[in-house]
Amino acid sequence: MLMAIAACGNQSNSDSNSGSGGGTTTAAYNAAIGKVFNPSDKKGGTLKMANSGDWDSVDPGDTYYGFSWNFVRNYGRGLLTYKSAPGADGNTLVPDLAEGLGTPSDNAKTWTYKLRKGIKFEDGTVVTSKDVKYAVARQLDKDTLPNGPTYFNDQLDLGDYKSPYVDKDPTMANLKAIETPDDNTIIFHLKAPLSSFDNFAALPATIPVPAAKDTGTKYKEHPISTGPYKFETNEVDKRIVLVRNENYDPSTDPATGRKALPDRIEIELKANAADVDNRLLSGGLDIDIAGTGVQTETQAKILNDQTNKSRADSAPNARLWYTGINSDVAPFDNVHCRKAVEYAADHAGYQRSYGGQEAGGDIATNIMPPLIPGFQKNDQYGFETDKSGNVDKAKDELKQCGKADGFTTNISYRSERPKEKDTAESLQQALKKVGIQTELKGFPQGDYSKLYAGKPDYAKNNNLGLIVYGWGADWNDGYGFLQQIVDSRTIRPGGGNTNIAVKDPQVDALLDKALQTTDKTAREGLWNDIDKRIMDQAYILPGVWAKGLLYRPERLTNVFVNEGYGMYDYTTLGVQ
Repeated sequence: MLMAIAACGNQSNSDSNSGSGGGTTTAAYNAAIGKVFNPSDKKGGTLKMANSGDWDSVDPGDTYYGFSWNFVRNYGRGLLTYKSAPGADGNTLVPDLAEGLGTPSDNAKTWTYKLRKGIKFEDGTVVTSKDVKYAVARQLDKDTLPNGPTYFNDQLDLGDYKSPYVDKDPTMANLKAIETPDDNTIIFHLKAPLSSFDNFAALPATIPVPAAKDTGTKYKEHPISTGPYKFETNEVDKRIVLVRNENYDPSTDPATGRKALPDRIEIELKANAADVDNRLLSGGLDIDIAGTGVQTETQAKILNDQTNKSRADSAPNARLWYTGINSDVAPFDNVHCRKAVEYAADHAGYQRSYGGQEAGGDIATNIMPPLIPGFQKNDQYGFETDKSGNVDKAKDELKQCGKADGFTTNISYRSERPKEKDTAESLQQALKKVGIQTELKGFPQGDYSKLYAGKPDYAKNNNLGLIVYGWGADWNDGYGFLQQIVDSRTIRPGGGNTNIAVKDPQVDALLDKALQTTDKTAREGLWNDIDKRIMDQAYILPGVWAKGLLYRPERLTNVFVNEGYGMYDYTTLGVQ
């Protein structure tokens, strides 16, 4: 996903406490990592956020950006969620709609959840298990809702069932993979055992949707709330305003840690990235909702000024900034042409594009980030030794692929992300040294996966040979990081793909083997085998194992990095 799980920082307790959260009121660098900075329970005010790009969608069944999964919890409640808490607790699954975690049976092929009683939609209608079933069923349709992961498509025992948009039976009787024996019970049937299914139950796809209110592709204009806030305004591409949902009952929400402090949340869309940073530093804006950190030029303003630095947090997370090498685009259908890119790339330049080691992260030598359990480092191309690239080895690979004089291709990136543009420019300069000529192509963030880089025909027909991208773990294990970017069976012709580069039956087979391996050490070894296979075949150019330099203006309260999302927790923030 486009989501990340951050590493734990300073775990010490505060020197000054207020409110019920504990923490510190002393401004310091990394004061919101591992503990709450400026804790408070005071309600009121307006939280002001901005996004230099756009959402893929605010529809819970059609969204995959990490910031969106973090923020959606303000207006939607899934079966489970990650706890709103600092430190290791933020990486803990807790019940939300459900009374508890799932109960497995049939060797973990069947999972049962009991819903809490009394949870209501914003119109006062009581939420039932059928609303959750409908929500999961509708997001199976990747033609109607192309964004979001394919986990339920991949693992539910669906038979021939497609979606409620295809099968018009309102009872969904043909969807036997999901049972609702009563209004407070939902049962999922899988094709194969899966011990980690609770992670699926925490996906936004389990946020209930009333079938009578579903408008398909237009549902994103006003998702029906079950959370503490509801939509007052949703001007697509421009502005979102949330206000309090009077039918949200906090007594039905004892485990998640939501605070719902502001009376109002305003989000400006498609704001200029540099302007967002300047407004954060001046106090005119509270949060850059993208959550990936300030821009490179702003990093120096923060790190070189003690007052600014005391309001910043460098949050490492399980995210890889990388470039997909698209084997659909000739001559990248030849592994040696792909390897030429691995050797030619300026790895130090890639790191500089994200702000260097302290603010941006470490040079990545392989795919999985070090925060994934069982991680093994593999530097077969010598990225750390040849940080600026190895021209001789790159030219040798070009000879082996029959392109000794080089070739031409395009590099795509998300236009609203200056770091990705800088990355594309760095790649362009490095590849030129070995005869690979490139043209840069910027595309809008909101449709990058749906219409451009993630749409196979478009990418091929427009010669998008190199696709600048990034990925964070959907949850903290090899499957939660790898599957949606390396499993070729997730690739859909219609677009919305997050696997932009890897089409390898051997990788698919290793994924299946890992899912059937119950021994943890052996399973983690298989994740590393997948990593090595991808690097050996040069499907991906790893760039940076990420950090994000986050900034918290002075008026923010109850600020901390949530390890489940790798950014500030968007359900607990308040304003003075």
